[in-house]
Amino acid sequence: MNKKPLVSCIIIFFNAGEKFFIEAIESIFAQTYDKWELLLADDGSSDESSAIALRYAQQYPEKVRYVEHEGHQNRGMSATRNLGIRHAQGDYIAFLDADDIWVPHKLEQQVPILELHPEAAMLYGRTQFWFSWTENNLISSWNPINEQGDFMTITSIQFDRLLKPPTQLLLFLQNKEIYPCTCSILIRRQVFDDIGTFEENFRNAHEDMVFHSKVFLKAPVYVSSECWDKYRMHPDSYWRRADMQGKGVEIRRIGHIKYLTWLENYLSEKEIKDPVVWKELKKALWPYRYPLLHGIVHSHGLIKIIGLGKRIARWMLPTSIRL
Repeated sequence: MNKKPLVSCIIIFFNAGEKFFIEAIESIFAQTYDKWELLLADDGSSDESSAIALRYAQQYPEKVRYVEHEGHQNRGMSATRNLGIRHAQGDYIAFLDADDIWVPHKLEQQVPILELHPEAAMLYGRTQFWFSWTENNLISSWNPINEQGDFMTITSIQFDRLLKPPTQLLLFLQNKEIYPCTCSILIRRQVFDDIGTFEENFRNAHEDMVFHSKVFLKAPVYVSSECWDKYRMHPDSYWRRADMQGKGVEIRRIGHIKYLTWLENYLSEKEIKDPVVWKELKKALWPYRYPLLHGIVHSHGLIKIIGLGKRIARWMLPTSIRL
């Protein structure tokens, strides 16, 4: 590589606290690839995280910039990612949430892959769901590691290769556990100009898959078997709080319906007629649009009803013509 491309690293944050936020920032400073800029995008924080971000921007003005919404508004994850994208100057863009971390060689390994595959819109690997994070070199007070250890996301059924559209979208529609984490991806800046940015009416949930789906429909992506990031599982995360309040399942259900409905409208708006995509989308929507019928079929009740109907019909027919 004659000239290193610039990577714009974007951390969005809202009341991120101190410890996790600093660890996220420091994981970018620890990158072995040195040509990066860091944009700290504030979603209207009211705690110390704004001051932390400003301190880094003041201390490292050549590497770090602080950006915020007009009037220090809270506008959600998608709008805040878009804020960072608008200020990004790099050839590539990578995202990191304020409570997660990158491993030191992430950019050093990812950039050459995209340089080697110019047709790829983005690349990503597997993500470590990180239950075993430690605090002061001790196991955290909230740590279900004995019950559920760290594990890797699935992300694909094919790895270390370029996958054509809409392969990865079909996989997600068939199994919503097969998806990339946003903190894993590296994406070309040009992609946002070609297909648009994050949909801002998705504030907290499924905003990543909405954007990724637009990419999956249009461009090849490179999927690696490597792990370059750690997704911290902790009690103050959005999903953990929802689960502890008994709302997690319903929030996920509503979010998935909203995503599938958005995808249906997007396919129609863009006049995408791929029959396989439409077939898988209809299958994914079926349980939500026809819950009673789905419940019957899922419990094999429909098979029982059909069998009963056949038996009644045979009983009512004359003996001479019964099958």
